Amino acid sequence: MLSAFGYNLGTRFFRCLLTPFTRRHLIGLHHLPPTGPAILAPNHLSHFDPPLIGISANRQIDWMAMEELFENRLLASLLRWIGSFPVGRGKLDYAAVRTAIDRLKHGRMVGVFPEGGLRTGPQSVLEGAPLKPGVAALAQMTQAPVIPCAVIGTDALYNPRHWLPTGRSPVWIVFGRPLPPPPATGNKAAARDAFEKHLGENIRALYASTVQTENIPAACLPQTPQKRKGRE
Repeated sequence: MLSAFGYNLGTRFFRCLLTPFTRRHLIGLHHLPPTGPAILAPNHLSHFDPPLIGISANRQIDWMAMEELFENRLLASLLRWIGSFPVGRGKLDYAAVRTAIDRLKHGRMVGVFPEGGLRTGPQSVLEGAPLKPGVAALAQMTQAPVIPCAVIGTDALYNPRHWLPTGRSPVWIVFGRPLPPPPATGNKAAARDAFEKHLGENIRALYASTVQTENIPAACLPQTPQKRKGRE
């Protein structure tokens, strides 16, 4: 059951939890349309991405979340209460697609991680890896604009020392200009392929320009969770 109250309550909880330990740098927030259907497409560095993006955005985001999170009944109820819905990874999940289409038709913003999961290194869109199919098709079917988004530094929170009251871990969340959806006529498959490449290029450009203009140190750039935890 969708609940604006539940989402706002969840946002307040995560803001209280994360603000003492993070220093958020928000760029391009004005690119998020205040109303109407839209698809938010960020790169995915850590499990902290959805709450950090959520407390930074100026409107509710209905996240596509991996179905494993819904195996626990209590967690599933909480996730549904704040508007999230499950999606199976590594397969075409028709139920998730129908839910996303319905949300967009009702003018909501749907959050989708186009990499298909946590990605660092050569498997990441930031280093040139192709996006998983899905966002382009969803945009094509609904004609909703897609907002590219780059997140930097969220993976540092895997290191326990960043949860000590000795400093706040810097995090950058960058929203790009909305991309018009691929056309729903003509060669649709070719249009989707071109759009996915264009989206990937936009996410990489947001990342590269932010690293340069913000002078982000190497220690804040993406690393594997294992390295952040000191296991490699």
